[in-house]
Amino acid sequence: MIEPAVTAAPRGVRSVVAVGGGRGGAGKSVLAVNLAVYLAQLGRSVVLVDADPAGAELHTMLGLEQPRGPDETDEAGLDDLAPLPTQIPGLLLLPQLYQVGSTVPVRPGRKPRWARRLRHLDVDHVLVDLGAGTAPATLDLFLGADLGLCVATPDPPGVEATYRFLRAAFTRILRRALIKDPFKMRLVERTAQSLPPLPPPQDFVRALARWDTALGALAARELALFRPHLALNFARLRADAEVGASMAELAHRYLGVGVDYVGHVEQDDSVWLSVVRRRPLLVDSPTSKSARNLERIARRVLALVATREQVRAESPIALVPLEPTLYEVLGTPRGATDEELRRAYKRRRDVFQPGSLPLTSLLDEDGVRAALARIEEAHDTLLDPLRRKAYDLSTFPEEDAASAVAPPLDGAVAAERALLRQELEREIDAETVFTGALLAKVRESLGIEIEQIAQRTKISASHLRSLEADDFGSLPALVYTRGFLQQVARHLGLDPTQVTKTYLRRLREARAIAGEPPP
Repeated sequence: MIEPAVTAAPRGVRSVVAVGGGRGGAGKSVLAVNLAVYLAQLGRSVVLVDADPAGAELHTMLGLEQPRGPDETDEAGLDDLAPLPTQIPGLLLLPQLYQVGSTVPVRPGRKPRWARRLRHLDVDHVLVDLGAGTAPATLDLFLGADLGLCVATPDPPGVEATYRFLRAAFTRILRRALIKDPFKMRLVERTAQSLPPLPPPQDFVRALARWDTALGALAARELALFRPHLALNFARLRADAEVGASMAELAHRYLGVGVDYVGHVEQDDSVWLSVVRRRPLLVDSPTSKSARNLERIARRVLALVATREQVRAESPIALVPLEPTLYEVLGTPRGATDEELRRAYKRRRDVFQPGSLPLTSLLDEDGVRAALARIEEAHDTLLDPLRRKAYDLSTFPEEDAASAVAPPLDGAVAAERALLRQELEREIDAETVFTGALLAKVRESLGIEIEQIAQRTKISASHLRSLEADDFGSLPALVYTRGFLQQVARHLGLDPTQVTKTYLRRLREARAIAGEPPP
């Protein structure tokens, strides 16, 4: 088992979250700062740690001046953890320091010495901005955190850098697990010499198992317990927003790493402006699209931290099979309908095209062709009733239709929904005033998409989005809006009378302020 990089946390520290992975310029610092601000706005005490080996920058993003570091004779001061107050109530900053006479930051080379003390800070949460790179100290901080978050960008260098970080992290996991066993460590090194640099983790595990069954089992267990999380930044197009989910799925298929995807952040000038103004985005422009994206990521991170022990306990200790079933090839459950199979086939075809962004560095041209051939085989077999029945009987001889259930929900999404439901239990009562944001929160807690409501109620998706955005100017006449609200409320299991009464009251007030005549 991996020895923890830090000692057991006292009751005051709820979690240590490390933000790293990917290439430089992916937006890790922006994400770390705003995650810390979100937690502080919830009333939590938070310490934000600047541990980027490239240099200090978090103090500037928070509107602070560069603090003076210890002089070259103050050895004790190099490891001093004295967070500075910021303009955000509840948020403290542990800045990156420079020693007099040095051209590199103090912390990167001394991480093992002060990392053990992070959990003894008298705060609820610790956020660590690791910066880019795969240096051993950076990987140790990432692996020692309660939750490690990789930040990727929708471009080939960003995707490749993220996969490389996952490979490097698992290589580091093995070294940490076997550091006290020289014999097994030599087996690991001998196995590594027969593989390419930073091999896919599941290939590494299988190669180890051929040398030593017990060592392979240990490596498989460590791989199952490795549960990094992924966020995608700078999403400009709709297709960009889908890259993160595809990367998480492909990382599991070709690397064997179970990645939880926590969401994307849209490309938005408000992010750039907030950095220029030296104010966190959630403070400078809290209603912007990117701010709302960041809030969703923060909610999911918070929910995952709360359920991390359960997730670790439920992690299956098994590798992805060498030959997935045809259902797994399309990413559908056995009970999928023909329409679901067709949609899955189209999605898979889009992902497994030559030059596909999520496949960067995972498959060569021959591998892509083989994957496409397997997708076509799955399509032709599963959409033919007779061939599908024969395939099911030959592949699942001891299983019946009752076992053909949907795959488990993504951990990040399930945790977020559970957290939202807990919050809604406190927020909704007989006096609640329903806003568009509250309706959206109820919908998200139930796992319902806007398109599903539109299909069921025949209300256009654009009108539903206007309702959730409180975009009163884009809503139709009052009589139609009332009907929309009643249908949406029933679909979400809410009281139609209370929803309609409180929402329309706000709508009338807004239109009166705008000088519109009453209906």
